[in-house]
Amino acid sequence: MRWRKTSLGSVATLQRGFDLPARNRRPGRVPVVSSSGVSGWHNKAVVAGPGVVTGRYGTIGEVFFQSSGFWPLNTTLWVSDFHGNSPRFIYYLLQRVDYDAHKGKSGVPGVNRNDLHNESVLLPTSTAEQCAIADALDDASQMISTLERLIAKKQAIKQGMMQQLLTGSTRLPGFNQAWVHVTLGEIASFSKGSGLPKSALTSTGSTESVHYGELFTFYGAEITEVKSRTTPNGRVVLSEALDVLMPTSDVTPRGLAKASAIGAAGVALGGDILVIRADSERGYGPFLARAIRQNADQVLQLVRGSTVYHLYAADMRNFTIALPAVSEQQAISKVLRDVEIEIEVLHSRLEKARDIKTGMMQQLLTGRTRLPVEEDGS
Repeated sequence: MRWRKTSLGSVATLQRGFDLPARNRRPGRVPVVSSSGVSGWHNKAVVAGPGVVTGRYGTIGEVFFQSSGFWPLNTTLWVSDFHGNSPRFIYYLLQRVDYDAHKGKSGVPGVNRNDLHNESVLLPTSTAEQCAIADALDDASQMISTLERLIAKKQAIKQGMMQQLLTGSTRLPGFNQAWVHVTLGEIASFSKGSGLPKSALTSTGSTESVHYGELFTFYGAEITEVKSRTTPNGRVVLSEALDVLMPTSDVTPRGLAKASAIGAAGVALGGDILVIRADSERGYGPFLARAIRQNADQVLQLVRGSTVYHLYAADMRNFTIALPAVSEQQAISKVLRDVEIEIEVLHSRLEKARDIKTGMMQQLLTGRTRLPVEEDGS
């Protein structure tokens, strides 16, 4: 069994999809496929399955497999002829194409099918080997899909638990003391971080640090491991354990509804960070951070600005919150943290599964690693 190098067009003929305005769609079970995947439904298929679709313009580079009949929109290219090759193998082969290299190549936005047809590809002549490769990659894809579904399920469970536990609707065993409604200003002091531009962040600095941008992109409700370090030069604001940190400026108001409780003391806190330090006898940082996140709409009512949005300590002082005793806050936080750890472990497994699939594609779709298959006469 040998491999051959040829043009993409000789193994998969691409054709432009078909117009189907929303007003012309009828209720049905036929998927309507756009450049970003299934985007609607119709009662009539114009292409019989199995089929493979990729974006012509709009979202470029994603590839979709349809096992049954479908309607590819005119923003897509679909494989009209597999030339005797395995459709599933072609589905994976198309994922190896460098679509960015073809964007606007013919003077028009997006990609042109004729340019893609000229792309050089390598594939086995044996359809049995093509199917074996596709089966192996299907197994890897299935593992990824299973983990994604499990993560989504765990996140839904966590969200339900937060709605119940953070409001007192459901109580943990052993707790029956009444909750009280307070403002943050009644139970906490407020201050701000200082300095710390992104350029001052290093991996070898003398002091652990939190940049306000990391509150958007990296940290959740609890900061258990600090990502960055810096070497302070001038005034520095250091955390105390269980401080709640919030960003104070962003280009979107919803971005300010983030709160993270930091577990460690002595961490340098950058400018544009609001530091909320609760009275330890009334508030527990991880509980407060989760309650703030859970009540994002209330935060949005306190945000000011139009182009750049700001959140001020004077306004967050008026944030209202229902609080149980600190011991119950701690117990609730532990229950929710345990679920978050489970989700983090699943995310780590998902990342590894994606890396494994990427490595498999690099090996199997180039012929560097061969799978044992029986000759099929190809």
